[in-house]
Amino acid sequence: MRNKMIFKQLNKVSCKTYLIGSENTKEVIVVDPVLEHVNEYVTFIKNEGLKLTHVLDTHTHADHISGAGALADRTGAVYVMHQESPVRCVAFHVPDGFDCHLSDMPVKVMHTPGHTKDSMCLVFSDRILTGDTLFLDDGGAGRTDLPGGDPGEHWESLQKIMKLPDHLIVYPAHEYRGREPSSLGEQKKRNPNLQRRSKDAYIKWLTDMKLGAADWMKDVLKANYACARDPKAAWIPVDAPACEIKGTMSPGVNEQQVPAIPVAEVRRRIKENQLDGTMILDVREPSELKGELGVIQGVINISVGEVVDRLPELEKYKEKEIITVCRSGGRAHTAAAILLKAGFKKVFTMSGGMTAFRQAEKQGDA
Repeated sequence: MRNKMIFKQLNKVSCKTYLIGSENTKEVIVVDPVLEHVNEYVTFIKNEGLKLTHVLDTHTHADHISGAGALADRTGAVYVMHQESPVRCVAFHVPDGFDCHLSDMPVKVMHTPGHTKDSMCLVFSDRILTGDTLFLDDGGAGRTDLPGGDPGEHWESLQKIMKLPDHLIVYPAHEYRGREPSSLGEQKKRNPNLQRRSKDAYIKWLTDMKLGAADWMKDVLKANYACARDPKAAWIPVDAPACEIKGTMSPGVNEQQVPAIPVAEVRRRIKENQLDGTMILDVREPSELKGELGVIQGVINISVGEVVDRLPELEKYKEKEIITVCRSGGRAHTAAAILLKAGFKKVFTMSGGMTAFRQAEKQGDA
């Protein structure tokens, strides 16, 4: 009889910790634990009658202190990371392509450097734990500008992920905006980091973003290299989207409140030709404008990664109303926040992005 999988996400915060195991044997592993929550993990495992055999980090974390070493100490579990990991207290280093089993459930290690040198994904038959190599939807992926990061290596890692089956459900190590896990097939359609680009174009795209200083993250990396057991071993902002692209952009951008305009209002203005005083700024990649969602006629297209560098050419619209648009809203919020911080006064996002726009269009035409 095939084992039924135990699968649970343990944290309520943006850092995601996964408990995975077998209903038959009650043996489990924990992936990407956070030090502050170790007591909660231990209590849950005990109350559920489970046996923790291994603790894994998908990479050396830069935004929180890992709980893997402490959890291994408390339970006797084996601490596992990729063989490129510099973390001192790791007991078992796994190579790329390493095959193992949770009872009769196969899982393969895929080395996916780019965010860090030691980044890896865990590939199961029906899901993939992507660490910071790949996030969901507009979240894109983990940044590549920290120590050990490399945009070229990240491109190569994403090509490996692109070859995996579409049915795999993507479970990242972070989710900052409440998105739900979805299939790799869906991510191939709507994740900006998975849009087809040459390696050189991908490197330029990431490099041009000029992600912003994140010196505190370097301190967190050092603490994790040393297997810190103190949650205050490095200063960490509360639940910041730090590992996400542009997650540490100039102070205030991520916290900037951006007003939204309903899709119905945008459609009404288009239908009644009332856009004379309005500029619609589509911040998706140019290749996305040719995709299934298409583009609103007359928009200006500047991808979110280029908005900062191209502010001078937007100056002529400073007194106009600007509506930012992307696929579902995340990138549009970032672009609108940048414009507001730069002194643009009348900036809105279109609620739900082009996905909601096309849905409203279908409902209106029905």
